[in-house]
Amino acid sequence: MIAKLRGILDSTGSNWAILDVNGVFYHVFCSAKTLADLLEIGATYTLLTEMQVREDLMALYGFSTPEEQEWFRVLTSVQGVGMKVGLAILSVATPRELHRAVLSQDKTTFAGADGVGPKLASRLVNELKDKVEKVFGTQSVLAQHSSESGTVISLSKHTAKPDDSFEEAASALINLGYRAFEANQAVAFLKQEGHTGTVEEIIPLALARLTRKVR
Repeated sequence: MIAKLRGILDSTGSNWAILDVNGVFYHVFCSAKTLADLLEIGATYTLLTEMQVREDLMALYGFSTPEEQEWFRVLTSVQGVGMKVGLAILSVATPRELHRAVLSQDKTTFAGADGVGPKLASRLVNELKDKVEKVFGTQSVLAQHSSESGTVISLSKHTAKPDDSFEEAASALINLGYRAFEANQAVAFLKQEGHTGTVEEIIPLALARLTRKVR
């Protein structure tokens, strides 16, 4: 099993890169976002890899970050999502954006990838929530990949007053990149409608509202 490659970038294509590792040239399939990190032919890069071995095929898939690799594993655990579709999804959304999409049950994020139709997009958002929480942990569903944002959101499990839950939810949304006005408006709307619950229950509802407003 090849877990990691470090070598000189020889060439790239629409969904692949070739690394020269001590004179052995490895063809590695990559997402568009990983390829965007491979900026200079002749420079040395390191890719984390997953290997697919079948009777008629041996292929390597490369990732520039551990987060992208872990998401690839999670995505391809869903029925109907093969290696090619997994890379296509990672080409249109970052791990952080996929977290948001799962929390807000946003099918359009997944439907934007090649090979993902409406039925598969619906299955993805339905199945991924439990898978993501199991792999990344319930609290980290909102706060993975601090390398992208520089921020880690910590959701406490203490019993909070209703107002505290809304305030914590707004703070978490701000840390996710939303403007303070947008975050506060979203949670205020939910509060006005009579929604109650924990921070973890409020945030997906607020994200769903924010996602609808963006469109």
